[in-house]
Amino acid sequence: MRRPLVVANWKMHKTVREALTYAEAFLPRAREIEGVDLALAPPFTALEPLSRALLGSPVAWAAQNVHAEPAGAFTGEVSAPMLAELGCAFAIVGHSERRRLFGESSGFVARKVAALVAAGIRPILCVGEQLEEREAGRAREVVERQLEESLPELPSGREDGLVVAYEPVWAIGTGRTATPALAAEAHGWVRAALRSRYGGAADRIRIQYGGSVKPENASALLAEPEIDGALVGGASLDPESFAAIAAAAVPQAASAGGRRPPPAGGASGQGRNQP
Repeated sequence: MRRPLVVANWKMHKTVREALTYAEAFLPRAREIEGVDLALAPPFTALEPLSRALLGSPVAWAAQNVHAEPAGAFTGEVSAPMLAELGCAFAIVGHSERRRLFGESSGFVARKVAALVAAGIRPILCVGEQLEEREAGRAREVVERQLEESLPELPSGREDGLVVAYEPVWAIGTGRTATPALAAEAHGWVRAALRSRYGGAADRIRIQYGGSVKPENASALLAEPEIDGALVGGASLDPESFAAIAAAAVPQAASAGGRRPPPAGGASGQGRNQP
């Protein structure tokens, strides 16, 4: 009974003007998509103006990153309380690009998860294996270790606010996509690891798939019962393309009954900010 979640991760794309133009084109389509939670994750510069454009709409807004500390001498960083003030529903942490390009360890990611939960923002925790790790037969080991090391001890009852995104690194931005069966198998590993940690609460945690999701493959991927939506990169930069991917989650939403998990807790939110 998990409600699908489809998130657009724009990465370092779109000016404020481009973000607002996108929202104008996307919102009419978003209003036609029933039973699916939607969010846009723009660059930090566009978060505040985009939040005003989305306020009262069926689309939440998310951050692409966050610092683990609530304040301090961290030039160029943004804290969870700052994001909460903007009404962010989600923030992406542990993305493979942050781990690989910026040297972020799983321990640091765990601190970010804790900071977001404390601020009432739902973390989207990314985990996934490199191509050489999969070819060496170590994919499950890698994913389970990342989960174990990237998750702090969450307060009882806050597990439902967590989202996990399985993103095979070899499929991100490469045009290669995990087959539905392969993705479902990996999601099963994630679910099993979450159950060993959180018990029955793990069955309420949404697990997204990320890795070259496109309108052409979204329906097959999202038809898998263990895939609870998508974290979409390049294909989310076009509103028509992202709307088509979001619409592909509607059949899964119908089978799930459209149940919505409770808020992460803490932040009061704005508009439809806590899908």
